Amino acid sequence: MKKSLLAVVFFPFLTFAQGIPTLTDEMAIKLSEKPLHCINQEYPNKTAHIINNADEVSLSPKALHPTFYGCFDWHSSVHGHWMLVRILKTKPDLAIAKQIEGILNESFKKESLQTEADYFTKYQLTGTFERTYGWAWLLKLDEELATWNHPKAKIWHQNLKPLMDKILSSWKTYLPKQTYPNRTGVHPNTAFAMAFAIDWARAIGDSNFEDQLIEKAKYFYLKDEKTPAYLEPDGSDFFSPSLEIADLMRRVLPQKEFVQWLNRFYEKRSLKNIEKIPVVSDLSDYQTVHLVGLSFSKAWCMKGIAKSLPNHHSLKKEFQKTANIFLNNGLPLLFQGNYGGDHWLASFAVYALED
Repeated sequence: MKKSLLAVVFFPFLTFAQGIPTLTDEMAIKLSEKPLHCINQEYPNKTAHIINNADEVSLSPKALHPTFYGCFDWHSSVHGHWMLVRILKTKPDLAIAKQIEGILNESFKKESLQTEADYFTKYQLTGTFERTYGWAWLLKLDEELATWNHPKAKIWHQNLKPLMDKILSSWKTYLPKQTYPNRTGVHPNTAFAMAFAIDWARAIGDSNFEDQLIEKAKYFYLKDEKTPAYLEPDGSDFFSPSLEIADLMRRVLPQKEFVQWLNRFYEKRSLKNIEKIPVVSDLSDYQTVHLVGLSFSKAWCMKGIAKSLPNHHSLKKEFQKTANIFLNNGLPLLFQGNYGGDHWLASFAVYALED
């Protein structure tokens, strides 16, 4: 409680309680400080690289990934870059715009991104690297660049293409072989990744990939009903497994079918449970702090689901209201922890603050 009060004192630009949080210029600058600080911070680092022989033991994170080596792990660096692109794209007149542009210019060098792409063929056992969480965020980054009519973005997007081609090829190879979805509340969550992939496919115009994703989403989740969301969350979740599924299915089904599916999917006790604020007992713990991210991901799922519902549906206003409560809960906590949250939470916050 004391920490929350301190957040109000030291971060007066945050709107709490009954307010509707928005990404003001001031908040965008404050949130941008997180990835700006860590994108070039190599250590501590969780590489996730499988060492195949003694020659690879001495490889540093930056040697393996000259662009996405910072922010503790590869995927956090990717979505940190997405966040900076998004802010520069939507708020080009920020006081820190030139600083952001300089960081991105350095990161999106052609030779560095070619090395990132070569990683997937140079080393053994890279087929599962960042599957599918990191893959999803890379598609979100690519989507942001591809839909930005700006000279710099066009260069960055072109330089990213070799890596994108590798990831996209891997995903298209993997998708038909994925027999079961991962219904976890952490990185391997299938519904989250497929939602981002569908967004990318629609933005880029890859209708074949979109059709494959839609078909697989229906195969995985169309028959789901009475989901046991009353058991959520696990102790280190940053996703609600049930809300991620619903957020995916709103993209897949026409509104009438989605409403019918959603009404079967959630029981009253599950709805009551997913609207509870996560209890974060230790913000300094690298796993427990995931629960702050859970507030943000629940917010973006509820916002998206609410937008997809007809005006008369009881969950429309309920989810809109609850999404703001989650945002107002998570935002002050974001500024109170340590590097365990600093290296990734701002990206989640920015995505959750989007309309």
